[in-house]
Amino acid sequence: MNTKQVADVKVYSKDYCPYCVRAKQLLKHKGIEFTEYQVDRDQEKYREMLEKSNGGRTVPQIFIGDVHVGGCDDLYALHRQDKLDALLFA
Repeated sequence: MNTKQVADVKVYSKDYCPYCVRAKQLLKHKGIEFTEYQVDRDQEKYREMLEKSNGGRTVPQIFIGDVHVGGCDDLYALHRQDKLDALLFA
């Protein structure tokens, strides 16, 4: 496996969200760089999140490249199935 991340990772989150914390912890543990958007502070990013996630209102909403991963449980499921690295690395 290459260790160089190639996919752009975006996490739409809110303050005081335990699922957001868990998702970011996994990404950090894997050494993944990501851009975080606090949708409770930025209505424009909230609207962007809704559009990109086909109306998903819960947080986090996680995107790896053009792939909408979903939320925290979805991210961990990909990790457990050894499918996460395939999205992140070339």
